[in-house]
Amino acid sequence: MLAVHVPGSGQAAILGEISPPSASAGEVVIRVRAAGLNPFDNHIAPGALEQLIPHLFPLVLGRDVAGVVEAVGDDVTDVSVGDEVLGHVPFAAPFEAGTLADFAALPADQVTVKPEGLSFVDAAALPLAAGAARILVDAIDARPGQVVLVNGASGSVGRFAVQLLARQGVTVVATASPASTDRMRELGATEVVDYTHGSTSAQVLALFPEGVDALINLHGWTLEEVPVEAVRLGGIARTVTQIPDDATLAARGLTGGQVMASPGKQILNSLAEQAASGAVQVDIARTVPLSGALEALGDIEAGRLHGKVVVDLTL
Repeated sequence: MLAVHVPGSGQAAILGEISPPSASAGEVVIRVRAAGLNPFDNHIAPGALEQLIPHLFPLVLGRDVAGVVEAVGDDVTDVSVGDEVLGHVPFAAPFEAGTLADFAALPADQVTVKPEGLSFVDAAALPLAAGAARILVDAIDARPGQVVLVNGASGSVGRFAVQLLARQGVTVVATASPASTDRMRELGATEVVDYTHGSTSAQVLALFPEGVDALINLHGWTLEEVPVEAVRLGGIARTVTQIPDDATLAARGLTGGQVMASPGKQILNSLAEQAASGAVQVDIARTVPLSGALEALGDIEAGRLHGKVVVDLTL
């Protein structure tokens, strides 16, 4: 089969032929119709995590998938051959399986049936980005009337987080560039702060002098890049980066910490139903063929794209 993969340790990712996967016990093999790209793929490709997590080669890139069940292993009862599904490759050792290929093998508990009203492309955009947003929103325990700051709101996770928070009656403050301001408001943000125009914390505190109730941080690898000062005493900050750490939070009278997002079947099923009904919108920044996946990953790493990029294997 054709796959975007890393042939061996220290080698660059390529598009080439490798053997297709088979369905082991508890697994599903999916004929891939669409696969979502994520910034995480750009960490795996150069071997940045090889010293932390075992890698097996050839290692196929990609975590999100939508397609048709080709085969099921023993002990799989929730889906059958021919079902249209979406799923997510979990962050579990070893790293080997991926979705940027003609076929992908996934644990059955990471796969759910795709609603009829949801396209394969939109379904493939959901798992990691929308799943991470759902987990982060739940982690801050946001309640109606509270004010939540989403730092990095114009990215794929942020766009889902803004929507989910707004649907819960939360006042959402989103950081974004001027080009994304209108879209942030369409998705449910009450206030949009231009992160290119001075201190984000200062701008937020000018709007909410007592500080926001919670921060969802999706951007920034230094404390200077994260607007933790905008959170009120006793508030909560959740991050997908390593900043702010527990010591920094405690020193500022805050709780929270890092969240590792790996959505399972229940979360995926709920998000897919919401997307199919239109309750959650899917922003696709670009759709590319499998042959364009590596170039698109480069654009993501360079920050040239906002919103989700999906590989459409029918192109």
